[in-house]
Amino acid sequence: MGETSILHVDMDAFYASVATRERPELAGVPVIVGGGGRGVVLSANYHARQYGVRSALPMTRARRMCPDAVVIPPDFETFGQVSAAIMENFRRVTPVVEVLSLDEAFLDVSGAARRLGTPVEIAELLRATIHDEQGVTCSVGVAASAILAKLASRRAKPDGVLVVPPDAVTAFLHPLDVGELWGVGEKTQALLHRLGLFTVGDLAHTPVRTLQRALGPGLGAHLHELSWGVDRRVVTARRGDHESEHSMGADETFSRDIDDRELIGRELLRLSSRVAGRMRTAGVAGRTVTIRVRFADFTTITRSRTLLDATDVTVEIYRTALRLYDALGLQRARLRLVGVRVEGLIPRQQVQRQLVLGEREHGWSHADRAVDAATRRFGSAAVRPASLIG
Repeated sequence: MGETSILHVDMDAFYASVATRERPELAGVPVIVGGGGRGVVLSANYHARQYGVRSALPMTRARRMCPDAVVIPPDFETFGQVSAAIMENFRRVTPVVEVLSLDEAFLDVSGAARRLGTPVEIAELLRATIHDEQGVTCSVGVAASAILAKLASRRAKPDGVLVVPPDAVTAFLHPLDVGELWGVGEKTQALLHRLGLFTVGDLAHTPVRTLQRALGPGLGAHLHELSWGVDRRVVTARRGDHESEHSMGADETFSRDIDDRELIGRELLRLSSRVAGRMRTAGVAGRTVTIRVRFADFTTITRSRTLLDATDVTVEIYRTALRLYDALGLQRARLRLVGVRVEGLIPRQQVQRQLVLGEREHGWSHADRAVDAATRRFGSAAVRPASLIG
């Protein structure tokens, strides 16, 4: 068993947390996110869960179980925006992020130790950053394999971190119900219970051939390996099915709320540079530039502008973002967060760009590519706009 470098980060009651983060009057109140009448529960906060309310429960039954709950309709656009920001935080830590759903992912942080510290320190950094930027909490499991990290994050809920050291794997695993193993559904769990196998430890001490006769050759051997903490699954970089490939963006939460236009402009430049660099690496360009602004009270607004031609040029994206910000006329409004996103992405080779009269043949686009070359060779801090130095 290798080092504990795999993280499973799982948001706590994600939909409910996002839906209530700007409503302090709901603190301590059972909250259910879901459809009306014949719909189902999409999420329930921990106060509602005390009444037995769970995801996928019919709303009519959930209302009977918890008649005092506040029911909030889902806002999938906001959920997607928050999820995208969280996944961006993960990718700042490591490129090896395997997204499982809107609210959970595996991270292999073995390559981030020198820069960010131990896996536990990285887990705490992520928890603090997500809470500060998005106003929601998450739980993190830290282990040497994906299955152990996922089981650990469940035990860490809500809002905690749990580490499974290599020498404590069996002590952690064997008391668990067999139904907690990844890949054991309700039918397999019921079958194992009928065989008298209730805990992972029972499964571990059952001969492999017995399990194979009952479950089939592949599943029987696989579950026996898992019961001893042997997980051959490798965490691989993968975007979630919900993540749009038609846009790229980045945002930044300030360490303190600010109203300084110069500082905000510098942050818009930094974000524009980051997004444009990612676009050039991916070989795409986009026409619509969107900024996101979050105020001190968590109120969030977005503004967009569509350009005549698709672009991947840092200066063009930045100038558009700055114009959008200035058009808001915020003046002394204090901001918590700003973000830049480029949408409507197409392959770069499809862009037919006409030179404007008087425009240099070798302009900002060539400068960007020179910066990209220097960055690849000497690191991300090798070349940057003068206004961002210091």
